[in-house]
Order: sequence, then structure tokens, then C-alpha cells
Amino acid sequence: MMQILLPIHILAGTIALLCAAMAVSSEKGKKLHVLSGRTYFWCMVAIFLTAIPMSIITSNIFLFLIAIFSFYLAFAGMRFARNRKGVATTLDWIAVSLMILSGLGMWILAVIYFSNNNSQNIPLLVFGFLAIALGYADFKSHKNKTATGKERLSRHLTNMMGGTIAVITAVLVVNVDIKPVWIWWVLPTALITPVIFWWNAKVLK
Repeated sequence: MMQILLPIHILAGTIALLCAAMAVSSEKGKKLHVLSGRTYFWCMVAIFLTAIPMSIITSNIFLFLIAIFSFYLAFAGMRFARNRKGVATTLDWIAVSLMILSGLGMWILAVIYFSNNNSQNIPLLVFGFLAIALGYADFKSHKNKTATGKERLSRHLTNMMGGTIAVITAVLVVNVDIKPVWIWWVLPTALITPVIFWWNAKVLK
């Protein structure tokens, strides 16, 4: 089963990374941006659908939680792109609840890793915080129905770029063999998050 799932997972990740680059560099709202964004989303679906069974087969709770976290970002990003009225559906509420729960799960796992002197507790603390913070921000948008206009674009941008960070992180962790590993889990977030803040400020202005 792993021999079937892993190549699909890798291929989907590669295509997702290329499509993310095209979506970021293309003019927003135009055909190339929309097409690359949709392709990116469906690749993230494939990544999620392969990561979940692989995490179960290998009993890897870390991968399981990261898979939920990464997929939510792509899902929410696509939903904010399409939902111009800002009215959340049942699926949106379920998704944002799972995102927040995944963050809490990461913090619990971080405590376990820390007690076992596993340095992976550091990325778990970081991603757990991001999962809860981003999930809560989306929760407020759903509750107050404010995800329209510029705020909708801001939520779309934040989640899509967050998903892109997740893909870049996975590529680095798998292909760059430098210790400690936790640095490569955190580095893309540390470098790209300020760009997201700057881009959001530009959009909201």
C-alpha cells in the first residue's frame, strides 16, 4: 500500500508546488491564476488522501495532524475564493473545528515529545499555535459573516499561502538532510510569514 500511496503523494506535492508558484506570480482573477489555484487545490486533496492512510499505516500521529493542518489551509483558501457572500456552510464549520482541534492535538503531542527529548516538539508548538490562530481567525469570519470584499481576499491569501508554506516545508524536510531537522520545519514559516503580513496589509489597504 505504501508503494502505491507514496509516489502519488510525491507527484501531487511536486505539481502543487509548481501550481502555487504560478498562482502567486500570475495576475489575480485571470485564467492562469484561477486554473493554477484549482489544480493546486486538487493536488492538496491528493496529498491529504494519501497522507492520512500513510500516517495510519506507520502509526505516525505527527503526519496525521500535519495532514489535517495542511489540507485545511488549501480548503479554506479555496472556500474564501468562491464564497463571496461570507456565509459559512456546515462543511466550513466542520473544517475549521478540525483545524483548531489539530492545533490542540499538536500541543499535546509536543508535550509528549518534549518529555522524550524529541526536538520535533518545536515545530509542533509552532504549527499548533498557527493552527489555533488561523482557525480562530476563520471562525470569527464565519461567525460574524465578515469574509466579504477585502477581508475575503485577505483570508483567501493567508490560507493559500499557508498551504504553500506547508508544501515547501515538506519538500525541504524530505530532501535536505541537515541536523537539527526541526529548523527545516520552521524556516519556511519564519521567512514567508512576514511576506503574508505585508501582502495582507496591501490588500486591506
